[in-house]
Amino acid sequence: MSPDPDWVRRTDVALRPDRARVVSALFLPGQETVTAGESRSAQVVERVLALSDDDVAAELDELARAFDERHRDLRTVWAEHFALVEHRVPDPRALGAARRLLVGAAFTHEVAIEGAALCNPSIVPHPDQAGLAPGATRFVLTLRAVAEGHVSGAELRAGTIDAAGSIMLDAAPRFAVRADARPASYSRAGFEHQLDDFGGDLTNARFVLASLGDTFDRDELDRALAALREQKLTRGAAVRTIELFERMADCSYAVEFPPDSALAERVLLPRGPAESHGIEDVRMVRFDSGEYVGTYSAYDGYRVYMQMLRTWDFVSFTATALSGPGTRDKGLALFPRAVGGRHLALARAGRESNGVCASADLLRWDEPVPVQRPEQGWEAVQLGNCGSPIETEQGWLVLTHGVGPMRVYSIGAVLLDLEDPTVVVGRLRRPLLTPAPDERSGYVPNVVYSCGAMVHGRTLVLPYGRSDTTTGIALVDLDALLTELRTGAPSTKEDR
Repeated sequence: MSPDPDWVRRTDVALRPDRARVVSALFLPGQETVTAGESRSAQVVERVLALSDDDVAAELDELARAFDERHRDLRTVWAEHFALVEHRVPDPRALGAARRLLVGAAFTHEVAIEGAALCNPSIVPHPDQAGLAPGATRFVLTLRAVAEGHVSGAELRAGTIDAAGSIMLDAAPRFAVRADARPASYSRAGFEHQLDDFGGDLTNARFVLASLGDTFDRDELDRALAALREQKLTRGAAVRTIELFERMADCSYAVEFPPDSALAERVLLPRGPAESHGIEDVRMVRFDSGEYVGTYSAYDGYRVYMQMLRTWDFVSFTATALSGPGTRDKGLALFPRAVGGRHLALARAGRESNGVCASADLLRWDEPVPVQRPEQGWEAVQLGNCGSPIETEQGWLVLTHGVGPMRVYSIGAVLLDLEDPTVVVGRLRRPLLTPAPDERSGYVPNVVYSCGAMVHGRTLVLPYGRSDTTTGIALVDLDALLTELRTGAPSTKEDR
């Protein structure tokens, strides 16, 4: 591994997976393995119903002692899970409150959301910058948390960096809090874009869309689908069209965290069918409007889809499916503002090069225009981006990842023209970060990887994942980096 340039400093900040950080989730006995079969829920309910009242009370007391300190409101979760299985109870209204809770507990388990890794971060300025010392910035980290079965979610952390470059992370959260579903609004244009990607005969789809406005809610969609269902005898493939619309609706959703929850407590776990096996590598960026938008890889166990998160406050989020040629591979990363009247994004071109693609509405992305192909040995296998472009006075600064022999991931950089980002005006010939000796071992060895950096004064704050296991933060002298990008040769202290 090559040594870091002298203008890169690794800090002692380290975020490591905490296996005691858990959330509660629905558990269906018999369906927890890869070769899942029928749920054994009826038999489990029978056994809980057979317990005496004293046994029920004793079980709940023991559960309270063992689990109350690990969760905010476990009894509410148990009540919700009972409601999901009460159809298995002969006469649910006859059950006392304690027994209902114990049935719910039997269908609940803990998920260690950081059981395998906490990595691949992006960083943005916090929406609240009040009360800071001069020259300080409060920030938000979005991280990939990898749980049992390699199922990933997105976590949040907050901290500050002061004028001298010292970083202080907020205290680690005691609890992990999941978001609650909220009514979602859908875009007709977004559905049309997705249907174009699916292809085939769209006659039935056009029938459904004809009765919908530019935006619509789930009730309006359900009424349109009911009208199609009534004609299924005369409309071939109507059932398939209905299933397709329902999947598109389920992939786009809205959620909200409890307003009294701390930012670091909040965790986004898979919700829609496209992301059933993971929300991976959120590339969060703050738009010039102040809105935060993050693209991520949604994995359903078979293929990857690109989706988009939007929030103004990190309390309420919407998730939306993306479409078009620019979304066919991982790693879409949005520019923070429109360029030449178009939305732009970094995307993978030809599966191994960096490209730029455009969109009229942030939903459908055109074919990427290749802008950077592998040239150096440390990027010989493939190139990709490490987050959204950062606007500087000399051009769009793009952090890249290069994959070389032995599948070593390094972080590099390229500089794109401000007015025409398909033009490269500077490029690093050497990496600015490679795996250090103590970073090479982990869930995926020999990897340093970032999903987005932030400028603080004349310093680039670069959080990065270490071998898909832990997270560190490096500080980069922005002026030295720009100098080396423009000259294409290593800079010296005399140059600066």
